[in-house]
Amino acid sequence: MNKLSAIIVSAVLVIGMPAVNAQDNGELVDGLNGYLEFVEYSGGTIQPKQIPEEDLAKFFIIDARDAGQFEKERIPGATNIEWRQVVSRRSEIPKDKPVLIYCNTGSLSAQGGFALRLLGYENVLILQDGFEGWKAAQN
Repeated sequence: MNKLSAIIVSAVLVIGMPAVNAQDNGELVDGLNGYLEFVEYSGGTIQPKQIPEEDLAKFFIIDARDAGQFEKERIPGATNIEWRQVVSRRSEIPKDKPVLIYCNTGSLSAQGGFALRLLGYENVLILQDGFEGWKAAQN
């Protein structure tokens, strides 16, 4: 594993965990600083109203909610990959087309999207306001 990969893996392991003292982990801090300098201001988010219905087919859509919520209702064409599984199931996620990830409100999908971006997925967009925002935009 090269140094950058080790930094990325370390950073991904920190996501969602209780606060850790990264002050003594220079590689982790350097890796996160590098990422934050790289990522655009919007953090890779997109608002529901920015995606015309006919353009949904252009995206690989990840519903990052649990299977029960996915079965009840979802954005058409979505694949259910719970936010905690995006790293272990990354082989299912294409790098050659835009990826849209959402949860109920956008917070958990933001964590999944962050992990994917740390792993080199530059094509990931997080649906701002999540599924609830998408449903509201449909009215």
